[in-house]
Amino acid sequence: MKKYLSRLMLGVTVLVAATAAHAGAIDDAVKRGTLKVGMDPTYMPFEMTDKRGEIIGFEVDILKAMAKSMGVKLELVSTGYDGIIPAFLTGKFDMIGSGMTLTQERNLRLNFSEPFIVVGQTLLIRKDLEGTIKSYKDLNDEKYRLTSKLGTTGEMVAKKLISKAKYHGYDNEQEGVLDVVNGKADAFVYDAPYNVVAEKKVGSGKLVFLEEPFTFEPLAFGLKKGDYDSLNYINNFLHQIRNDGTYDRIHDKWFKSSEWLKDME
Repeated sequence: MKKYLSRLMLGVTVLVAATAAHAGAIDDAVKRGTLKVGMDPTYMPFEMTDKRGEIIGFEVDILKAMAKSMGVKLELVSTGYDGIIPAFLTGKFDMIGSGMTLTQERNLRLNFSEPFIVVGQTLLIRKDLEGTIKSYKDLNDEKYRLTSKLGTTGEMVAKKLISKAKYHGYDNEQEGVLDVVNGKADAFVYDAPYNVVAEKKVGSGKLVFLEEPFTFEPLAFGLKKGDYDSLNYINNFLHQIRNDGTYDRIHDKWFKSSEWLKDME
């Protein structure tokens, strides 16, 4: 009996130690006093760098509200998008908050919160292709050249749904858009919120925005597998801000107004 109790207590001790050793991201952030979020600040209007060098945007404001609800400071860790998951898995930051689409492939490596917004892939095409290209299906020909940002669902969709066209990806969105503006590519494949801004900001009257999304893409926060306490906190936070007016205020600031464009270079 004594031997049984001894083993039982040992098991409890090991379980408690393991639980403490695997504290969730939110608990870690509260203890540290800082929520560290990995982000590639190139995705208008979700996260971008203004002319003062500050990272601003729709998702940034949601994360600021989240950090405030936790009573901690927000620290944004600028990370290239194509390396953001490996950097996260090696402990560089607590979570991913970088306009990341919740895909089944990514879900095998990460846990995701509930979506904070749903977007879809759209097209920016050369002005002289207006009327000829009416949907992504019309681009599925080897005579066309597509661009997007490497490591994003824009790249995935281009290679999967428009696979016959030639593809060249870039490390940032603006290079891809400028390829179309300068006539070096026929279309840029990317999320609708970015494309609607890019057409106005860098389109120079040489682009046509085909605004009808042709994919379904929920954007969510990425966490480590098994971190259910953090998922619980973040999901409850998202429910709270959706129902107390905070989410609508933040959303309208970035999607129903263009005032923020004055802060960009």
